[in-house]
Amino acid sequence: MADHPNIGVFHRALEAFSAGDMEALAEVFHPDVVWHLGGHGPLAGDYRGRDAAFALFQREFELTGGTYRPQLHDVLANDEHTVALLHVRASREGKELDMNETIIFHIREGRITEAWGLWSDQKAYDAFWS
Repeated sequence: MADHPNIGVFHRALEAFSAGDMEALAEVFHPDVVWHLGGHGPLAGDYRGRDAAFALFQREFELTGGTYRPQLHDVLANDEHTVALLHVRASREGKELDMNETIIFHIREGRITEAWGLWSDQKAYDAFWS
């Protein structure tokens, strides 16, 4: 059985994100994407539009001195949802982030239109950024 095409979209997004290639990332992000980041930390909120989502990503890299690194465990997809299971590591001001993240995506016509980031320990995630 062939992989669902949305798995390929996610892989292209992850490769571009990891490389800091915003041009390639823009190809798979809808201009009106909404990125939801839960919790109560300084990065929590809804980021509306590709520019706002990319500004969030840039801030993550800046605050961690470029150490923010997602590693893929698995990605699952159908026509409605794409779910990525990741492990993320980063360092910031003597703090270490080392935990699992799940991102749920809506992907339409080969572009990410909405995403929700969920962390295995939201309180620790918030503390890392605070």
